[in-house]
Amino acid sequence: MAHLIRLIAERKPEEHALVDEFGETSWREFNLRVNRLINKFREIGLKKGDVFAILSGNRREYFEAFAAASHGGWVLVPINWHLVASEIAYMLANSGAKVLLTDERNASLAETTINHPDTPPLVAKIVMAGESTGFTTTHLENYEAFLASAADSEPDDQMMGGPMFYTSGTTGKPKGVRGSITQVGAPVETMGFIGTGLRDMLMIPPDGRTLLVGPVYHSAQWAFSYFPLVAGSAVIMRDKFDAAQTLALLDKYHITNTHLVPTQFVRMLRLPEPVRKSFSGDSLEVAWHGAAPCPPEVKRQMIDWWGPKISEYYGSTEGSIVTTVNSIDWLAKPGTLGKPTAIMEIIVVKDDGEIAAPNESGQLYVKNLMGSDFEYHGDEEKTAKAHLEPGVFTFGDMGYLDKEGYLYMSDRKIDMIISGGVNIYPAEIEGVLINHPAIVDAAVFGIPNEEFGEEVKAVVELVEGIETEDTFAEEVVRFCREHLAGYKVPKSVDIMEILPRNPTGKLLKRLLRAPYWEDKERSI
Repeated sequence: MAHLIRLIAERKPEEHALVDEFGETSWREFNLRVNRLINKFREIGLKKGDVFAILSGNRREYFEAFAAASHGGWVLVPINWHLVASEIAYMLANSGAKVLLTDERNASLAETTINHPDTPPLVAKIVMAGESTGFTTTHLENYEAFLASAADSEPDDQMMGGPMFYTSGTTGKPKGVRGSITQVGAPVETMGFIGTGLRDMLMIPPDGRTLLVGPVYHSAQWAFSYFPLVAGSAVIMRDKFDAAQTLALLDKYHITNTHLVPTQFVRMLRLPEPVRKSFSGDSLEVAWHGAAPCPPEVKRQMIDWWGPKISEYYGSTEGSIVTTVNSIDWLAKPGTLGKPTAIMEIIVVKDDGEIAAPNESGQLYVKNLMGSDFEYHGDEEKTAKAHLEPGVFTFGDMGYLDKEGYLYMSDRKIDMIISGGVNIYPAEIEGVLINHPAIVDAAVFGIPNEEFGEEVKAVVELVEGIETEDTFAEEVVRFCREHLAGYKVPKSVDIMEILPRNPTGKLLKRLLRAPYWEDKERSI
């Protein structure tokens, strides 16, 4: 059996380890299938440090692949299935992937990618089917047949491997992040130590039940589901988020912990009252959120509804989890992202290069006191730009620490608006806009202004079924004036059917900003 899950399988062999739309996998079956996958990958020639990739929605087999990498000494590249073939081909080539796993829902995209001229030669191309388990294509081997031909025996020479997540690529092409979880060749126990430490820090019970309703190709969704899994928690997953279904799943499976993003909070809060009242949530111990700023009023409403079970973290793919804050501390200090964890230090650097005093804003740098660092795969220049010095790095965010050491975020440096020499932080304005009863999502960014350099622009998404008058934009501006200083109030407001967010909840502001800056000498 794979080392990290051996004791769990022996202790509760027939209990659920994994549940998705297509079925259930027991701990005994999970161990057996991971053994087979490791043995088969070795049989087709994968060696220590080799890379394989997966293009798939959330499903049980995804976790079999993660577990195989963790025990086989391989690097797994999870691929965003929203990408197009040329982008996927780049990631396969850049990472040096030798195997591609996909699922039935993305088989057509996988085949197009395989035929793309930039895709490197692959040793194996495998499809994980859905309900039609016999599904195959011209270029893709069937996953179940692939496993069936492998030995059941426990693999020898197990060693740690891990995922390499690619950044979203806000500028240039995406880059693979190699950090502490991408170690290859370390004892398998290392992944277990990391997982247990993270589980305990995040107040996740050892034998709990995790709900996954965000894409596991994202580092946060992986960390908040895979680490609890190797510590004994079952993972119940769905491929896509549905607000009402999520409430039902939390109760049906007696979920103890989950990871959500603020847009999911908003959609649950906007459900009809009878649906919200039908939710018990008695089993839930903690609901973590991160990845995007959460408007304070939205968070207050969630705490009022679910109780003090809402906890928040600040972190990134590059630096893991940096700060955490529970509901009680957040209510005492609204807007804070909490204090650094025991192994993290935050350094705030002002524009002049000096270290900021308490309550002084600047660029946030992070240092892992255990010595962990990261690098962008194959890009020394980008790695250097992210570092103040070796081991001290930034995610590009602005903020400050108060006198008690609590972190507050200003915004991302790239998102900050400078109008007439004054810094304006979009997240503050978005937090006001989202409280308008007709608005379900909002984006604020800077557009050119001849006199002031930039002016504040807002684009909003409306609650489904809401009809507005021609004067709605003026109404929104008046609403903002009641809550914001005049220079922060949007000069114009547009309505968009759906705001461009990636599945992790981050606004893709570059898509909204770009048309306004196309003919300008500079862009932001």
